[in-house]
Amino acid sequence: MTVSVHDLCVARGGVPILVDVTFDLAAGSALILQGPNGSGKTTLLRTLAGLQPPLAGHIEGCEDRIAYAAHSDGLKSMLSVQENLRFWAAVFGRSDIAPALDAFNLHDLTDRLAGTLSAGQKRRLGLARLLVTGRPIWMLDEPTVSLDKNAVQMFAAAVEAHMASGGSALIATHIDLGLRDAQVLDVGQFKASSDALAGASDEAFL
Repeated sequence: MTVSVHDLCVARGGVPILVDVTFDLAAGSALILQGPNGSGKTTLLRTLAGLQPPLAGHIEGCEDRIAYAAHSDGLKSMLSVQENLRFWAAVFGRSDIAPALDAFNLHDLTDRLAGTLSAGQKRRLGLARLLVTGRPIWMLDEPTVSLDKNAVQMFAAAVEAHMASGGSALIATHIDLGLRDAQVLDVGQFKASSDALAGASDEAFL
């Protein structure tokens, strides 16, 4: 099922920052969001993930199908690696964590408390959560932060496998992940004009 976004307007603090955003994300495909820091990539992802409402426009095909991963790894520090994955699997009504451990090479860390992991290990565990959700649409905000070259390759391979199984991914990133046939969407083309900013409510600045 395709995610379709039509004439979407997203805001930060009530101020429009992207307008008329329109694109399709088909099953089995990846779309890379590009643009400088502060250009609206995170706000767009949060809006698509249902964490904040759009000011205008339509989003189709996302309902209860998204796994969202942002800057926080979403881990419980006093739970082990396997306990964290089992917790998240249970949240989504699932139980098999083996594919997640395999994809991010976490088997040797299964009994380690998440709070004792390095930044890169925490990020790998945080991304491994995606595989236990069973959700077909991954929306990811700078997922490779803290990852070394080998771990970036693990992540790219996980995304490729997800697409091969019919899943899709929308990823905000500054690096080339080497994903086959991935399309690029520069959010700069949707930047709100000065007229849109001038029309924002004064409450946005309070």
